[in-house]
Amino acid sequence: MNISTARTLQAVGLAGLAVLAAPQAWALEGGFNYGGVSLGRSQGSFGSEVQVAAGLAPGASVSSFARDTRDTGFKVFGGVQFNRNLALEAGYVDLGKPGYTATTTPAGSVDARFRLNGANLDLVGMLPLGTQLSALMRVGVVAGRTRATFVTTGPVALADVSQRRTNGKLGLGLQYSLGTSLLLRAEVERYRFNDGVVGHVNVNHLSVGLVVPFGASPGPMARALEPAPAYIPPPAPVVMAPAPVIVVQAAPPPVVQPPAPPPVQRRRVSFSAESLFGFDRSDISPEGRSALDGFVRELDSMQFEQVVVEGHTDRLGTSDYNMVLSQQRADAVKSYLVTSGRVDPLKISATGKGESVPHTQPGDCTGTRSSASLIVCLRPDRRVDVDVVGTR
Repeated sequence: MNISTARTLQAVGLAGLAVLAAPQAWALEGGFNYGGVSLGRSQGSFGSEVQVAAGLAPGASVSSFARDTRDTGFKVFGGVQFNRNLALEAGYVDLGKPGYTATTTPAGSVDARFRLNGANLDLVGMLPLGTQLSALMRVGVVAGRTRATFVTTGPVALADVSQRRTNGKLGLGLQYSLGTSLLLRAEVERYRFNDGVVGHVNVNHLSVGLVVPFGASPGPMARALEPAPAYIPPPAPVVMAPAPVIVVQAAPPPVVQPPAPPPVQRRRVSFSAESLFGFDRSDISPEGRSALDGFVRELDSMQFEQVVVEGHTDRLGTSDYNMVLSQQRADAVKSYLVTSGRVDPLKISATGKGESVPHTQPGDCTGTRSSASLIVCLRPDRRVDVDVVGTR
């Protein structure tokens, strides 16, 4: 993110905090149109060593590969607010240009950029949390365009690609009413874009935005500004004659021994990377989510004290790339266990081990060049281990 973008986000955030502190107390009723703009940070992992290898000349190989997953994104939108709980919204979104860089042997390089933009149509549900604050949930489609451009040198040649596809999108957020003329939003959205080859990539966008209603009317005032109820004095006390005092010596209470603490239990489960992710990918597949849900259901009666997630890869590819991929996979499993509401985020950690802790022994899988048989042989090394410590 450049300096001007950072300052813009800072200014929007400070303005929102200043208005929140003002004595506004009005919610908006439905039945109006609105428009707005939002700015934030997008993140998506595009490209792989396999894509670079597809453009190499015979005898050449990939020597390094690094992704640039983040960029600045913005959205311009407009919609119709039918009531306090439902709106239909359309807009244009530009999620920036994530990409990657790679070097080859013999000397060569690739600088790839993936320009992501398109038009979206969303159904937005709103749940009032007070007179001014509402929770947002959106589901919709994005007619997206992915333009992949490659600057190459040396023994690699990759052609630019432009793809248009319609995919789904989801989003969650909060909206604060600053009166009848301005709303403040904070949202996280997940878009699905083509990756410029044959697959898809999930792109997350975290943004802050301003919404301008057209013709909105104020709702009821907040409870905080309602007048206090009239003071009713308590009735005069009734004086009663004192009753005789009878002192009874109570027996001492029985000594109750505290129950013994439940024994600490440990559980370790190893998931193969193929069961959770696609090959060379770090986003969890539907089958992977089902496997993780089943694992947590087995531990429903356990009170978690600590959960440790470790990602592991095989020895194919560079050590740096394997370390990044293993960390991304560990982070993905951690994020799913937390967002699914199963594990307290303060009790779970994620670590990438790369290729440093293989299950296979030296000599089990011979060869150094990637091949179908070697990939199958090294499957036990590609895994995610989950250690759970808790009590029942």
